[in-house]
Amino acid sequence: MNLTPLATIVWATIKMVGIIFLFVMPLASILTWMERRQSAMMQDRIGPTRANIGPFRLFGLVHILADGLKMFFKEDFVPAKAHRPLFTLAPVLAMAPVVIAFAIIPFGPLFVPSLAFKVARPEVMASAVVAGKTAVLGQVLSVDFGLLFYFAIASLSNYGASLAGWASYNKWALLGGLRASSQMMSYEVAMGLSILGAFLVYGTLEPGAMVAMQGPNPLHWGVVMQPVAFLLFFVAAMAETKRTPFDLPEGEPEIIGYFTEYSGMRFGMFFLGEFIEVVFAGAVVVTVFFGGWQVPFLHQDGFHIGDSVIKLWHLWVVLLQVAAFTFKVFFFCWLQLIIRWSLPRMRPDQLMALGWKRLLPLSLANIVVTAGVVLWQTMPK
Repeated sequence: MNLTPLATIVWATIKMVGIIFLFVMPLASILTWMERRQSAMMQDRIGPTRANIGPFRLFGLVHILADGLKMFFKEDFVPAKAHRPLFTLAPVLAMAPVVIAFAIIPFGPLFVPSLAFKVARPEVMASAVVAGKTAVLGQVLSVDFGLLFYFAIASLSNYGASLAGWASYNKWALLGGLRASSQMMSYEVAMGLSILGAFLVYGTLEPGAMVAMQGPNPLHWGVVMQPVAFLLFFVAAMAETKRTPFDLPEGEPEIIGYFTEYSGMRFGMFFLGEFIEVVFAGAVVVTVFFGGWQVPFLHQDGFHIGDSVIKLWHLWVVLLQVAAFTFKVFFFCWLQLIIRWSLPRMRPDQLMALGWKRLLPLSLANIVVTAGVVLWQTMPK
């Protein structure tokens, strides 16, 4: 601490740029390759192998570069009667809110550089913080209303889909945009109510505090304390990404997608933004329900297994915890791809019925039961 306001802004900017360009963008790009490769393996096909650099095909990874170049150089066509300002703004509104929302995600613990090569016992960490030693929080924005910030910012992406369909001056794209916005708004209700269960258990909406309260004991993680909320949130989050089996806004057999008139990098923003949403959904699930950056039995000074302690330097502990967060997010991204290629697309009536007649009542019931359990535990014996 003891950071000046300017230093705080600089550190926040460095962390935000780092998490976007060193984690989110690379992972989202790799997911575009994984989806093709994984679907090919599941369907007994060859998959992406055509793009290459000389004799090197690198298992199809060159397709990521080929896609970027294709979208960059492809003609940027705008329909003659389209509303040009809103037509240009729609891809930004679809992608930017999800990127901004990453600011609240805790990707690592508090790191004190002066203790990097020392065993940082809890009392040592506490004394370092009290003494005002420079410390870096593994989170860009730590505020008490953290998850409310996520819902407030992420809901702006609804406008991206709606405006894309309306501004295209295409009645089929408009129908796709309306279907996308109605789907996203419907499932946001279930998402918010499922998070309330975790709020009742942990007493906070700040993601970093949630991770700290879950601790290194897996039995205290959100998936154990709130298993129903986890399932509800994960299903609703997948619906928010508008991917199979919830990809009705883009379902070509039923309706033309809301971005059908887009090409070049404008379409690329919609395309990449969808995969960024997959990464963000995995990051929120990990943060709220799977201990975030916590590693089982890894405390600030090392691994505590029974009565024995395997001491580690503070730097190694931080690196292991950041690596654990990365692995967990990657796992849930992979799981979403597995589900995407395992289930058929739902009908529109099935989609809305699932959101309003299944997930919403279950989320309300989960809140009532959780509140009852919490009240019973806090009553004097």
